[in-house]
Amino acid sequence: MTKYLISFRESAMDFSDEEELAEVAESAAAMTREAMEAGVWVFGGGLKDGPEEASVVGMDGVVTDGPFPESKEHLGDFIVVDVASREEALRWAAKCAVACRSAQEVRELLPEPTDDNPIPEGLIEDVDGRR
Repeated sequence: MTKYLISFRESAMDFSDEEELAEVAESAAAMTREAMEAGVWVFGGGLKDGPEEASVVGMDGVVTDGPFPESKEHLGDFIVVDVASREEALRWAAKCAVACRSAQEVRELLPEPTDDNPIPEGLIEDVDGRR
């Protein structure tokens, strides 16, 4: 099985009234229950507050309030599913798109490192060149 991130831009959800937001919330909750019952749900959630509440931590440890300055689009909500194929991940993304009334981005996650599958040498180094 392979894990996929299914997400959408924060600006993709734009509702005119509270009633429409409530309908979308119920549709999203029903899709979440379906994914849980199907055994593909790994994790998901909405992000609290907007991108203006984000912090960026540089390699030198300096913390800057707000998102990356050059960012025009920001992550909205997301889920992670564990499925047998990309095609299955795309089917779940289609369900998310209908439930959330917004297009979804699908990206495969790299496998978690294990003793049998370590992180390749040199892939991850800190600012001093140490692992």
